[in-house]
Amino acid sequence: MSDIPSPHSAPAEAPRVPSAESKASSYNGYVMLVVLFATLIIPMLLIAAMPVPDMVVTSLVGGGLALTFVALGFFMIQPNQSAVITMFGEYRGTVRKEGLHWVWPWMMRKKVSVRAINIHSDKVKINDLRGNPIEVACNVVWRVKDTAQAVFDVDDYKEFVNIQIEAGLRTVGARHPYDDMSDEDETTLRGSADVVNSELRTELNERLEVAGIDVDEAGLTHLAYASEIAGAMLRRQQADAVIAARKKVVIGAVSMVEDALEKLSKDGVVELDEERKAAMVSNLMVVLCGDREAHPVVNTGTLYQ
Repeated sequence: MSDIPSPHSAPAEAPRVPSAESKASSYNGYVMLVVLFATLIIPMLLIAAMPVPDMVVTSLVGGGLALTFVALGFFMIQPNQSAVITMFGEYRGTVRKEGLHWVWPWMMRKKVSVRAINIHSDKVKINDLRGNPIEVACNVVWRVKDTAQAVFDVDDYKEFVNIQIEAGLRTVGARHPYDDMSDEDETTLRGSADVVNSELRTELNERLEVAGIDVDEAGLTHLAYASEIAGAMLRRQQADAVIAARKKVVIGAVSMVEDALEKLSKDGVVELDEERKAAMVSNLMVVLCGDREAHPVVNTGTLYQ
């Protein structure tokens, strides 16, 4: 009983079938040029052969109609250009071969470029993975892969591309932090350009597939903290740099002290007890790690005075 649909239930929506490009049939335009010239010459020959008023009128009217009929069917395709052909609202195929073509005058032709198009997006303010406001912009190289989808499946495919680029940029930018603030940040917007650019290209291809658009290249061209937190983040970066430098100095100093103690003990230069070793380590660490020049005090007595 539960499988029987209710009479008041809405009908199931049929799945959307995307448009698919197919090859259109067209005539050779250069052959039709000969026909066009024939529509000019034949009426003249008829008028010259039979200069009767009625024949003249008939020849002129008939020749004019034929000339107009043939002339309206011409269209030119440039390299890396295509023409989508429709007849009375029905898709009849796409012409991609360059040159002069001719179709029936009642067939509509819409030119679609299949060249690579480069777009540099505007700066977009988003929040990264940690919620910090940042500004990002990207450069995208795209082209039309399926002309039928580009013309019939979206309203304006160029505007659609612009909107989806911003949406994709926001999505990818929110997946990662701007910079590495912890050991867990393996991928960052600033330090993992190849990974981020690959994710952006994949994201845009998924979003633009419905419009028959293929993204050849995508990458970030601008990345910075938003103005309201730029000063604070600059101070944090400076502090991180100072800490990293101090850490390196301390590690190097410890290594030098270990080598000195080991060398003194191995060569038998002097025998130091644990208290003297601790004092020596303390003095060496102060000298090596200090940010100012050390001023040693000369001991003229014994080591324990």
